[in-house]
Amino acid sequence: MVIKLRHELIFNSYKTIDGRGARVHITGNGCITLQYVSHVIIHNVHVHDCSPSGHTIVRSSPSHAGWRGTSDGDGISLFTARNIWIDHCALSRCKDGLIDAIMGSTAITISNSYFSHHDEVMLLGHNDKYLLDSGMQVTIAFNHFGEGLVQRMPRCRRGYIHVVNNDFTQWEMYAIGGSARPTINSQGNRYTAPTDPNAKEVTKRVETDEGEWSGWNWRTDGDIMVNGAFFVPSGEGLSMQYAKASSVEPKSVGLIDQLTANAGVLGGPRDNSVSISYGGEGSAAGATTANGGGGGSNDGGDGDYFGMIFGSGAAPTRLSPPTTTTILLSLLIILFLYTTTNHGGSLSLLPSFSL
Repeated sequence: MVIKLRHELIFNSYKTIDGRGARVHITGNGCITLQYVSHVIIHNVHVHDCSPSGHTIVRSSPSHAGWRGTSDGDGISLFTARNIWIDHCALSRCKDGLIDAIMGSTAITISNSYFSHHDEVMLLGHNDKYLLDSGMQVTIAFNHFGEGLVQRMPRCRRGYIHVVNNDFTQWEMYAIGGSARPTINSQGNRYTAPTDPNAKEVTKRVETDEGEWSGWNWRTDGDIMVNGAFFVPSGEGLSMQYAKASSVEPKSVGLIDQLTANAGVLGGPRDNSVSISYGGEGSAAGATTANGGGGGSNDGGDGDYFGMIFGSGAAPTRLSPPTTTTILLSLLIILFLYTTTNHGGSLSLLPSFSL
């Protein structure tokens, strides 16, 4: 199912998109907007190739339509939104960010998702001077940051960010960046640096002198650095400084392959590098054929480590043919139901006694 939007898809509060079983692709103009809403779940959908839209009337509910300015072209845009869960999604190739959360958005979880083929992946915080983002809390967990990514995984302005048990396999500039004193708690992640000797650092303090950022609370705890990757910590390093940036107990980075094996969309290629069929014929303009980004094996079995892995690649169990005993039991049940239904009584398996 391909939903090709002409303008933004605007959500109301207490809504869920669940794409399991339908292979839902959301693309086109505007894409997903969560503005002044809460308690929204977006699960198991592809979001890609999103462009700016606006300067028109857009319906935001069955009873209201209003004028919208120009959107940025984000895949998923959060504007003063809270209690949001984005899970098992695949995001790529949008005009601006894949996920942007600004203007006091908070209580956000981004989990089990697959990010690829994009420059500025994720922005958390409106600008350095916007004080309402100081209380922002975001969890980024069990995701795969894959091929073709450049920077902002995420880029944080203020707030408290827990980056836990993710697999970062590619970046061109940096993985995690920030300004305006965010607290970043990196735990149990695998960071694989690119071959470029000038891009080995995981972290980047954006347009800030070391004399200022040396007091920011950024820590690496139980992460593994691959191919020369390195994380530059800062701050006091005290556990109590990270209380608001701690949302789930991290698992050992040794389990990272299992923890992220099902990242992305379930029930098919987990990323967006696939041909997309419109109406059953042909493919979308600019779509590419799958190039090895799908599936992913789970060498550690089908363990549900956090209750957040919703499926596995295991083949369905073949049912055995019915036995004679099963058939006889079925006949007895039918006889019992026939007797109670048509004769108003019940079969008595014990002798009756009268007092």
